[in-house]
Amino acid sequence: MADSVSEIRLQAEQKARVMIDRQLTEAGWLVQDKSALNLFAGPGVAVRESIMAAGHGRVDYLLYVNQRVVGVIEAKPVGTALSGVEWQSAMYATGLPAAVRLRALTRDDRLPFVFEASGSETHFTNGYDPQPRARLVFTFPRPEKLARFVRDAQAAPDRPTWRAKVRHIPAFP
Repeated sequence: MADSVSEIRLQAEQKARVMIDRQLTEAGWLVQDKSALNLFAGPGVAVRESIMAAGHGRVDYLLYVNQRVVGVIEAKPVGTALSGVEWQSAMYATGLPAAVRLRALTRDDRLPFVFEASGSETHFTNGYDPQPRARLVFTFPRPEKLARFVRDAQAAPDRPTWRAKVRHIPAFP
């Protein structure tokens, strides 16, 4: 009985990954397996099943923008409460293996962009926000959008996002 439950769960997660692959592709990402990795194929590459540093497991997707790792996606079967797996994606965001960390873009020693996805819903955490937290989004952002977030954060480190800028709006006299 336990084997059939595991098999059903695996099938559900595989279905979710097929949907996530399609959604990433529609958003302009090139989805690749680690064995066929080509970071120069386009501005945004999502690499399936990457092994992280010891004790951090295997992330479902590593996101590269302009050949630099900037984020992770934790995939779960449809119907999974994504807020219940934020700890897992956060663990991946801090668990880069040494070889990958050399070319990674981090903020406070973690990747800035973290996603949890089931194929039917997606949560996104922007680590550049003043108080980063997962938010429901309708689609994965395009690689160019994440690149813009990075450029904005580098240009104005004290006010890297819209939420950070709003905190500094002067009061009306």
